[in-house]
Amino acid sequence: MIPPAFEYARPASVDEAVRTLADAGEEAKVLAGGQSLLPLLRLRLAFPELVVDVGRIPELRGVREDGGTLVIGAMTTHHDVIADPLVRRHAGLLAAATATVADPAVRHRGTLGGSLAHADPAGDLPAVALALDAELVAAGPDGRRTIPAREFFVDYLQSALRPDELLVEVRIPKTDGWGFHYEKFSRVAQDWAMVGVAALVRRDDGHIAEARIGLTNMGSTPLRASAAEEALAGADADGVARAARSAAEGTRPSADPSASPEYRAHLARVLTRRAVLAAAGMG
Repeated sequence: MIPPAFEYARPASVDEAVRTLADAGEEAKVLAGGQSLLPLLRLRLAFPELVVDVGRIPELRGVREDGGTLVIGAMTTHHDVIADPLVRRHAGLLAAATATVADPAVRHRGTLGGSLAHADPAGDLPAVALALDAELVAAGPDGRRTIPAREFFVDYLQSALRPDELLVEVRIPKTDGWGFHYEKFSRVAQDWAMVGVAALVRRDDGHIAEARIGLTNMGSTPLRASAAEEALAGADADGVARAARSAAEGTRPSADPSASPEYRAHLARVLTRRAVLAAAGMG
């Protein structure tokens, strides 16, 4: 289909982009890698009067260290996230999950910030951001503010970003010494995850000392499997199976032609067990 007509702006800096968004109000959409926005435009599910292309702003790309935190520019592509040695060393879960996103063509164009700002609960990376306790930094007319990932995802395709704000960076605490694994189930390769599980595990004396579990496609936002996380404290391999039974507690999975809510809940329990065992090296 042919997208609706819109105006186009390509700011050269974050400040210029923020001014452009502020002037446009709610009638503007930000174009990052375009892997989410362009399909919406073609299907006429979005009708912006202005598209603000931030792809040429150099300060929005790259990975750097800030003490115990990795700072990743919002326009850093999935491919660059996967290949970056700092990400692979200090945030292996992010690299592993990003490697499962769509296909190589999408990973070379799509961006970390674009995926998070799109706030699709079926996307792989929002749940990973939750498990990593990430923080998202937004720039607006009044300066910058930091939003914890647990507060960033508001509803289906809705984030805490205001219309005049631009996501500029993602801050991820280093998880050195933690085991990690991302497990998902899709009907066909490169499809959206029917359910996905992002697991981080810290072991002590052969048992799980702490676990963090992010769930993909188990509600209108990405979720943490809080009940399973609590049950995993002190668990051995047998305890993992028992704890995983509570993975779907507090979730509200949708019903669609791909799966019923009951089947998604079943997948959450099965995939949580697999992901935690793999992350803990108990599998």
